[in-house]
Amino acid sequence: MFSRPSLCGTVGKLCRCGTSATGITTVAAATVPAARHYHEVVGDIVCPSQVRGIDHIRDPRLNKGLAFTLEERQTLGIHGLQPARFKTQEEQLQLCKIAVNRYTEPLNKYLYLSDLYDRNERLFFRFLSENIEDLMPIVYTPTVGLACQRFGLIYRRPHGLFITYNDRGHIFDVMKNWPEPNVRAICVTDGERILGLGDLGACGMGIPVGKLALYTALAGIKPHQCLPILVDVGTNNIDLLEDPLYVGLRQKRVVGREYDDFIDEFMEAVVQRYGQNTLIQFEDFGNHNAFRFLDKYRNTYCTFNDDIQGTASVAVAGLYASKRITGKSFKDYTFLFAGAGEAAIGIADLTVKAMVQDGVPIEEAYNRIYMVDIDGLLTKSRKVGSLDGHKINYAKDINPMTDLAEIVATIKPSVLIGASAAAGIFTPEILRTMADNNERPVVFALSNPTSKAECTAEDAYKHTDARVIFSSGSPFPPVQVGDKTFYPGQGNNAYIFPGVGLGVICTGTHHIPDEMFLIAAQELANFVEPSDIERGSLYPPLSSIREVSMNIAVGVTKCAYDRGLASTYPEPQDKRKWLENQLYNFNYESSMPATWVWPRMPYIKTRDLVPTKLYGKQSEN
Repeated sequence: MFSRPSLCGTVGKLCRCGTSATGITTVAAATVPAARHYHEVVGDIVCPSQVRGIDHIRDPRLNKGLAFTLEERQTLGIHGLQPARFKTQEEQLQLCKIAVNRYTEPLNKYLYLSDLYDRNERLFFRFLSENIEDLMPIVYTPTVGLACQRFGLIYRRPHGLFITYNDRGHIFDVMKNWPEPNVRAICVTDGERILGLGDLGACGMGIPVGKLALYTALAGIKPHQCLPILVDVGTNNIDLLEDPLYVGLRQKRVVGREYDDFIDEFMEAVVQRYGQNTLIQFEDFGNHNAFRFLDKYRNTYCTFNDDIQGTASVAVAGLYASKRITGKSFKDYTFLFAGAGEAAIGIADLTVKAMVQDGVPIEEAYNRIYMVDIDGLLTKSRKVGSLDGHKINYAKDINPMTDLAEIVATIKPSVLIGASAAAGIFTPEILRTMADNNERPVVFALSNPTSKAECTAEDAYKHTDARVIFSSGSPFPPVQVGDKTFYPGQGNNAYIFPGVGLGVICTGTHHIPDEMFLIAAQELANFVEPSDIERGSLYPPLSSIREVSMNIAVGVTKCAYDRGLASTYPEPQDKRKWLENQLYNFNYESSMPATWVWPRMPYIKTRDLVPTKLYGKQSEN
């Protein structure tokens, strides 16, 4: 939806190729009209000689709507193609707000914003960045989940690359079709685990598209530097395979060695096309693949997994902020995770690093974290369920238990974190037990979308006598308890990944260590004001997220140079100013070519012009 190629297939318009009888390829001038569809502009430097006047209306990167001045309209040859009214960008923003608020259904608002982006790029991003509290739930969770479910119905035009398993051996050739030469950030998914909705196959493209829109709106990363990609290896969702509107490969998912080789080829093609320092963000891969790929690629590519590391960072930021309320340190906390997938493991791993940084021995840090999966508490002696991968680090030497209420009553956690996608699993009984065992119980219901949350904000406050320190993964409305209104904070990854991405891209970082995500968590927690905590939120308002992203980017930049991971030199002294100079400009710029005055040339008398005779062999005739 919010990222688009500069569709330029000009070769087919400018020439037609054929093969002669001798096998030699011949090229003939095309007779097709010279019309250029959509737009031809790539990068952020416009070559005036390559852009026609009409392109300024047709090209979303150049279009300003009615904000073109009279001089621009006349000079560009578009005068008369628009009404006589002249508008400022501020007036257009007011109209956008009126237009989007006319719709009552979130999906219709999503489609309006998609259309706006396809018409006027700068207006879209400025509208989004200045109204992020209202529009974040539209461009991302929870509405983006619905958009993915309806993707086959609402699909209009390409907004990223679809690389299918049938393209194996030619992934680089597919990537060459993307016309932008300077991509710096890629968000890729295979659609296997979209939010809490499961396997959506090719319909999962809405996730990387939405993520990269936030890269620009929240961190100022230039949109042409962002590329959403969906690797389509099929789907195991029978409903989709039988859906006549499904747009992906109609086959079961490719697995095993063939799947791994395909992803290996994809990673190599990215480096071949855009360079070793291209940021590759993995998004919504299945649990069984997410950790494998992170462990496999993290030290050889510039990559991270937002579901693991981004979620972990924003959750740990909430834990840092909670210490200001409880008055306790991490060594006083006991953690229980409901869920043992990529999000839960990621949060637990980063929590261990935070505890170690606070002086807690690493063995003790692991011992203070308990984890529950679908088969019950992770224990070394349980007979059912696996302890594969990172789960083994959190398996305890105690008797197995399967009932969550019993586990909470036995372990008496001070922090209960839900990352299970099991709606309502934090029952009133469990919440009351948390309140009985803690003066200020910490409860995070992080599963997305809202329909998958472990409990609602209202339930959390209601069953803990409003003593809970609550956070969620999706937004919840304010909760009224007595004469006080609580505004629960949303632990949205969008607080983290745009700032991390900005710092990584600008420094040309080789690899992304977990230390950067711990820095991001600390910077986010430091931005929380006492007034935020008083209103019931562990996070700053979404309206301040651009400042948060810049603080995170500065911290990541310092880490990159201190750790020797940066490749952009010399190291800037004023890192904040250096980063700000590289940000995308949301405001309109002049459409007129730059002009300047030359000095008057000095008079120099020249010699007379004498014709030169050309001498050659005399004709015999």
